[in-house]
Amino acid sequence: MKISRSFYARDTLIVAKELLGKVLVHEVNGFKIKGRIVETEAYIGNIDKACHAYGGKRTPKLEPLYGKPGIAYVYFIYGMYHCFNAITKKEGSPEGVLIRAVEPLEGLEEMSQLRFKKSYNDLTKAKKKNLTSGPSKLCIALNINKDHNKEDLCGDVLYIEEDDNQNSFEIVEVKRIGIDYAEEAKDFLWRFYIKDNEWISKK
Repeated sequence: MKISRSFYARDTLIVAKELLGKVLVHEVNGFKIKGRIVETEAYIGNIDKACHAYGGKRTPKLEPLYGKPGIAYVYFIYGMYHCFNAITKKEGSPEGVLIRAVEPLEGLEEMSQLRFKKSYNDLTKAKKKNLTSGPSKLCIALNINKDHNKEDLCGDVLYIEEDDNQNSFEIVEVKRIGIDYAEEAKDFLWRFYIKDNEWISKK
């Protein structure tokens, strides 16, 4: 069952934790690529120096952060890679959740071709483990790019759904990655991941 907008329209830290175990789905050319969300990071613009919109910063590129809950914010890093976020809380409040890693579930051959330009069966064990174990890796593997910025996650192209086959798990809460510039915010325990899952980006 697809997650409704009301799921996203809540406290960002709660959403970041409750997205774990859910399934990210991208429908591409008539087939579905799916990955179970195993790692997330929360960003809350009003108090978070690691958030792009900290201090009320507002530019055309940042407009999705201020959008309604349940839309995508896809941004470009290092002039090469994309990162995918789900907008949360309420319209006008710049908050969202970065999807940092997913566990491949469906469409493995498509993921492998997109990520490595090889058949999945030809991948080494290390490459299989490395398929979606990071925010930009998963965007490549699930074919998520700037065209999906502002995409409605309650639509039929890119969305998140419940996973009826997911077992119970323990959530680990730790510091976020790559934000040493963010002063006190670098110490917020706003990264969440499923304990012992082999597809997380970093323990």
